[in-house]
Amino acid sequence: MLFPAAFLGCRKRKATGYSGYCFVANQDGHSLAVVDLTTFRLWKPIALDRAPSMVLPHPRQPELFALAAEAGVIYRIDVASLAVVRRVRAGNQAVSMRLSPRGDALWVLYRDPAALVELSLDTLDSRRRIPLPAAPDDFDISPDARAAVASSAAGIVTIASLERAVIERTVTLGGQPAIVRFQQKGAQIVAGSRSDRSLMMADVATGRLIVRLPLPIQPQHFCFSADEGQLFVTGEGKDAVVIAYPYQTEIGETILAGRAPAGMAVVGPYLLVANPETNCVTVLDINYRKLAAVVQVGQEPHEILITPDDQYALVLNQKSGDLAVIRIAALAARRFKSAPLFTLIPVGQKPVSAAVVTLG
Repeated sequence: MLFPAAFLGCRKRKATGYSGYCFVANQDGHSLAVVDLTTFRLWKPIALDRAPSMVLPHPRQPELFALAAEAGVIYRIDVASLAVVRRVRAGNQAVSMRLSPRGDALWVLYRDPAALVELSLDTLDSRRRIPLPAAPDDFDISPDARAAVASSAAGIVTIASLERAVIERTVTLGGQPAIVRFQQKGAQIVAGSRSDRSLMMADVATGRLIVRLPLPIQPQHFCFSADEGQLFVTGEGKDAVVIAYPYQTEIGETILAGRAPAGMAVVGPYLLVANPETNCVTVLDINYRKLAAVVQVGQEPHEILITPDDQYALVLNQKSGDLAVIRIAALAARRFKSAPLFTLIPVGQKPVSAAVVTLG
């Protein structure tokens, strides 16, 4: 898909801040860093009693949720007071969390005990629990309120109805699926197996395996294009991004993407890829399948987040403990392959996840 010149025209605009905060989960610092995106200044951190692993913004209110996966604890944070207002624990060890399609509940995937747990978005009270047949590794939620849960130990993906809080079917894929995503508005699942380096696609309604595609890497990170027509995959084994076409159920091509590519993000015509071993972000032009720019950031970048206005990329550097900010317009305005860094903000010890909360 080609992107219009209007997107690239943003290079003529002067940089402005974003009206919101970026909350960063500092795993080793047991805290949430608070960055004002209007001024790019750091506020006083929010202390937690456990190590946070993930943050997620409330869909409507100036609030967010933090998950301490190893302890199984979820925190509700009020943005106005920058304080924890609720703390709950619905299991011993969690994996991740996602919002329900209607935005009225938080679903948390627990490994111990193996279950999906529904929490009220307003009170964090536990509602329903869906026991799982095997220890989970990852999950996704579809627009039609289904959950797909990958279990590498059992070699299965469990499909559950969130509306009825029951398991609908178990899809045996073989291999060890450790990452799973819905595609085609929930009609299909895409799972990655690291043990046999494969990408598997299955029909949700029947549980039938559609195709198993061999990969030159161990799939660890997924990133879809805006129209879901392209799936970008990174992982150990090759310094490249593998591009799959889920609608055509085939692997398209493999593109070099810097040393040991990790987390990714798509914005406009660009795919941004974190390179933790070389302390940089590689920017690929999706339209022309070529290198657009390289941006030097902090030490060991792993995750990349795009602000809702598509103006900035926020890069979490785990070793140096800072947040690198890249202005997207600078990628189009470059004269050389090396693009400038907008700013670098110290945020804490081992930042692993971030979320942007919009104000006003």
